[in-house]
Amino acid sequence: MPVIMTPEEHDQAVYLLGPWLIGSFIDVLFQGVLFCQFAHYLSLYRDDKLTVRLSVLGLAILTTLKSVQSIALIWVQNILYFKDLQGAILLNYTTWWQSGNPLMVACIGLYVQIFFLHRLYGVSAKKKWVVTPIAIVLAFAFVSICLATYFITFGESAGPKIAAWFAAHFSSVCAGDLAMCFSIAFFLIRSKRDVLPQTVGIITSLIRLTFSTMAPAALCAMMNLIFSQVYSGSDRLVSTAFNMVLPKLYAFSMMWTLNARRSMRTGGSRVYSGENSSAPRRPRDNVELNTYNGVQVHTHTETSIDVRKMFHGDESKSGESQATSIPDYKISAM
Repeated sequence: MPVIMTPEEHDQAVYLLGPWLIGSFIDVLFQGVLFCQFAHYLSLYRDDKLTVRLSVLGLAILTTLKSVQSIALIWVQNILYFKDLQGAILLNYTTWWQSGNPLMVACIGLYVQIFFLHRLYGVSAKKKWVVTPIAIVLAFAFVSICLATYFITFGESAGPKIAAWFAAHFSSVCAGDLAMCFSIAFFLIRSKRDVLPQTVGIITSLIRLTFSTMAPAALCAMMNLIFSQVYSGSDRLVSTAFNMVLPKLYAFSMMWTLNARRSMRTGGSRVYSGENSSAPRRPRDNVELNTYNGVQVHTHTETSIDVRKMFHGDESKSGESQATSIPDYKISAM
């Protein structure tokens, strides 16, 4: 005998359970893309520092566990509670694997944000006053989601407090991510003044990479903020779908950043091997740009260097063909 739902029950199923289902499907789909990114990293960057490889391993474990949690959540919600609509809805407040979902998302987000804070620290020439304010904002965002998760355990009666702390969390995350993105771009743009014309293209590529990798997560956090405030959690959970996707967007940004290094260095080697040899060389003061995305560009004075070998770790002098010393540039892996 078919189960007949009232219009009210139908709306509850669509708007209170549907976002969990849609978000979990996208979560698992994106995890497949991440597995490809992890495999790509393992095949190309085996010589990375141990700390970088361990950070990738940690991200792989966290994102995989998050997808397992998504599958388990949907199984319990739609199979075990198949005939109990109200019981399935109350899982939002009564089970740790569902009520704790926002905190799990925030943990993965914080993991990737620390990675980019380290990048910002490097590209800003280790200026703590640049990194510290953004770190404080992101730390406040994490504390806010911890408090929101705590109030979720009190059920629907704590709805206003839950909404307030969710608003504090998503607004802080969005503000922190955007500030970090624009700060990295600012220091990369400023560094263009101190590099040769042949090197400007590499800096431009890094700027484009910064926006293309960090913007999606920031925009998703913004959508989370909007829908969490437009609808109350008691009648609509639209923001949940975006929240389920958010950790995978953060993971994409980190892995995309790491996997882009080889193509950037290859592009730089074409410039130095003579494709842009007509560009004039101008003497400059010695200026060093700190490492960002595993690519380090700096000036140093040497007699004559085979620039093609510099990308393979060979910086031996290739002769004394030039009598005068000129600044040259090296690009190396972190």
